Amino acid sequence: MGEGGRFEFRSGKEELEMLASLMNEPRSRIVVIALSMWFCVAMIVGASGWFRMAIAPVVAATLWTVTALVLLACWKIRPVRDWAMTVGVERLLLLHLTRFVGIYFLVLCRRHELPEAFAAPAGLGDIAVATMAALLLAVPKFRGWHTLLLFWNTIGLIDIVFVAFTALKIGLKDWQSMAALRE
Repeated sequence: MGEGGRFEFRSGKEELEMLASLMNEPRSRIVVIALSMWFCVAMIVGASGWFRMAIAPVVAATLWTVTALVLLACWKIRPVRDWAMTVGVERLLLLHLTRFVGIYFLVLCRRHELPEAFAAPAGLGDIAVATMAALLLAVPKFRGWHTLLLFWNTIGLIDIVFVAFTALKIGLKDWQSMAALRE
């Protein structure tokens, strides 16, 4: 954060410098290493195509297992818990900008590559959550309103749970209809 509590975007060099400084903090080092390992594993799994032919229960089991492991780590591993309790809200908000992927869900629906029963609510919900995150980032005083952050977080949680269960429900009926999400 910049002067006066205003959020400032950093250059790639500044981000690398900040990452290097995080590596010097023992409580952050384990988190940075774990997230880097997770990213590498996710890239390997994605590039290998292991999930291309996966049936809905396998994808759902993977999603819920990873979620449970993250929550368990936040609860039981002190450096992870400390990091989660002190990480800047801006970083968490930035992460949710990836939810603009909802636009792609709508594009895939229009191309008839995803069922509308999934793409419309998932796409619109993700776009709404990402837009709210962008607004919270753009207007610094909003980030001080804990009720607004709690509201946004609750909407985001409801949306992602709904998306996961809808994908599972539709995938169980017709797993090929959700193939675009596995490619």
